[in-house]
Amino acid sequence: MNQTNVVEQFSADKNQLAKHATNVHKFGGSSLASVQCVERVVEIIRQHCQINDVIVVSANGDTTDALFDIYHQALAQTDSLSTQILALQDQQASLINQLLNAASAARLTMQLAEDIEQITQWMVSKPVQYEADLLAYGEVWSARLLSSVLSETVCPSYYLDARDFLVINNQVDCFVERDESLQQFKECLKANQLAIVTGYICKDIEGKSCTLGRNGSDYSATILASFTAATNVTLWTDVDGIYSADPRVVPQARKLHRLPNGVAKELGRLGNPVLHAKTLQPITATDTHLHVASSFDPDVPGTEIGKFGQIAKQELSVTYTNDLILAQSESFVGDSGIQAERVFNALGADTRAGFIVIKQEQQKGVSQWLAAHDTEVSFTPCAILAVVGHNVVEQGQVKARFKRALRHQSCFSVVNSQSAHSLIAILINPCTTELLNNVHHEMTKDARHIGMVVAGLGNIGQRFLEMLPAQLTSIAVLENVHLVGLISSRKALVNTDGIEVNQALELFAEQAQSYDNELLFSWLSNHPYDELIVVDITPSESFSQLYLPFFQRGIHIIGANKWAASSPTEEYQCLVDTSRDNKSIWLGNTTVGAGLPVNYAIEDLNRSGDNITELSGIFSGTLSWLFQTYDGSVPFSTLLLDALAQGITEPDPREDLSGRDVQRKLLILARAAGFNLSLSDISRQDLVPDTLQSLSTQEFLASAEQLDTFFAQALDDANNKNACIRYIANFSADQHGKLHAEVKLAVLPNTHAFANLTPCDNIFQIKSGWYQDNPLIIRGPGAGRDVTAGGLHSDLVAMCQQLVNRRSVVKLKGIEENNDV
Repeated sequence: MNQTNVVEQFSADKNQLAKHATNVHKFGGSSLASVQCVERVVEIIRQHCQINDVIVVSANGDTTDALFDIYHQALAQTDSLSTQILALQDQQASLINQLLNAASAARLTMQLAEDIEQITQWMVSKPVQYEADLLAYGEVWSARLLSSVLSETVCPSYYLDARDFLVINNQVDCFVERDESLQQFKECLKANQLAIVTGYICKDIEGKSCTLGRNGSDYSATILASFTAATNVTLWTDVDGIYSADPRVVPQARKLHRLPNGVAKELGRLGNPVLHAKTLQPITATDTHLHVASSFDPDVPGTEIGKFGQIAKQELSVTYTNDLILAQSESFVGDSGIQAERVFNALGADTRAGFIVIKQEQQKGVSQWLAAHDTEVSFTPCAILAVVGHNVVEQGQVKARFKRALRHQSCFSVVNSQSAHSLIAILINPCTTELLNNVHHEMTKDARHIGMVVAGLGNIGQRFLEMLPAQLTSIAVLENVHLVGLISSRKALVNTDGIEVNQALELFAEQAQSYDNELLFSWLSNHPYDELIVVDITPSESFSQLYLPFFQRGIHIIGANKWAASSPTEEYQCLVDTSRDNKSIWLGNTTVGAGLPVNYAIEDLNRSGDNITELSGIFSGTLSWLFQTYDGSVPFSTLLLDALAQGITEPDPREDLSGRDVQRKLLILARAAGFNLSLSDISRQDLVPDTLQSLSTQEFLASAEQLDTFFAQALDDANNKNACIRYIANFSADQHGKLHAEVKLAVLPNTHAFANLTPCDNIFQIKSGWYQDNPLIIRGPGAGRDVTAGGLHSDLVAMCQQLVNRRSVVKLKGIEENNDV
């Protein structure tokens, strides 16, 4: 791609730039660790950035660790210092030569050689004086390299050393001198080029190089976001979000899709490996959104940090930090203790008991501060283990559970944080991996949030919603199910913070908006829940065609809709395969028999090793009512119109009389039993004569008496045989694998199991290896809003029982970001 096209692609025209909101993207050390990683980052920038965005980078891979090693060897004056420096030079040169063309590589290699010569001089003569200058080279090399790669392959780019503009008061507080820094930043910017800025490094008010500490590049990114009024900041790392514990240590950690600002800030303060303690500080009073995502899986939704409702506030996480100091002194009691806690930003404190918890490097500063108070102090090595969540200090049950989880652990104390967002256990011994995992399990074992979208708000949908509040409060497995969407054929209400179930229909009437499938999928593709369930209570064939994209997104479906389960064989198999491949659960017990557990029975027999050989019964509540009631005392047409008036039939009764509904139900059950069957394999007797097929509904109803002769004759013939007429479905498979399937009006003895039903009842007869001579029979109401809604709730409970213990595997890619500075 030539430069002109590249500039056009990135909308580099100066007038166009003003129309685009700025975004900041920060790439951590693991995201830039190798040639492949850098190439992946380049592609992310190509796909997600525009030319007026700002890119912030950490040092490549383990470069910062290598620089620290060089510094410590220089202090110790070891013989291997020069060898270590040359090894670092070789590593950087290798990246340069593999990523750039010959001319650019030669230029950067020459600059690298000059840097290495400077490093050698500093480390031999005055290592302490130049520690920060030494550490800054990691980010400088990273920014310089990425800028050159982008200029060759994507768009005009330049690198910017943050020490040229970013000024802080000192390296302890790291407070930004905003006015001075912002003015110098504006002067450093270049038009129509993408800025690649060094993270982690800056200068103090005296102009000396400084660093921002662990994960300081995150802080750099949000500082620049505040300078540019950025809409979004994305922290690209090697884990696809922030988890309920460090997933490198706790395999059962779960992603926190949304994190309230205050909770995220507290996690950073306590040493969360993804967040710098001051990351949120620059954007606290802005509308900037902060995201954490994986550069190794850029299409996977990460964690969003911001202002959210009650669901996000229910999340809990567990974090720990070892190698701390417990400082105890009389000066840490009362007002002076409050002052000490603030001055040293203590990780934990109790101003009544007189102690604070500090980092090891703060020990000298605490001693000097106490010298002015002329009091003694004792220092004891310690660790902290904290449970973090929105206002957990005010939640007595959380504190009780935390103390219970620590009952076998010797704790010095459990204290509240000033923010009220964490409970902190102070341990005299280091926090072990076993303890962390045990406490995490106790605190988060029930915290799995499941979003539910209900599609179809007719009679059954309304009844399902009416029953929902009682179900959510009485069924333990539904405790973390949240109603988050309501969908009709034309409008939708989606609220990621949850829809109040007691007012669901009222809220829908007030707030629902028009939608299309593109908008629906946009939300469903980025939902902030561990799992998402769509409950399809529509009769719509078009909505059933959304099942495939639902499954492709890992969404689960509970369907009363028969269209998908009875679709053509190839389409049906594609749905089954896609749901399996994406670990989506598909339940449809109410597609046949309303709330009767016929699908469950078939599934249980198959799972248990039985072989089903025959399925038969009366599958239509409407036809059950008609033929159970029809005794010849009134014409069949009169009975049919009466059933229509009672709402027993479809608005056009020909839908019932055609047998198509029964045919689809038989297909669904046969497939559930494990047989490969199509709708065309099931013969169907249509009870509507050809002369009435093409009429309008009103014309058909006016001509319904044309049905009377046929049914009167059928009834007389049955009575003469001491029998009855019933519309039945039958499927069988013989020992040679030959299949037979039909739905038809049959003459049955009055002693037959299908002969004497309560009108509207369904009956299902299953023959199998275990139930051959004495078939399994399931009988009960096969229609009705209560039983169908109840069947949907049964499926919901069954699905949540499967989902509650499901855990996503955390894929750690690249290197660990222990040096992501």
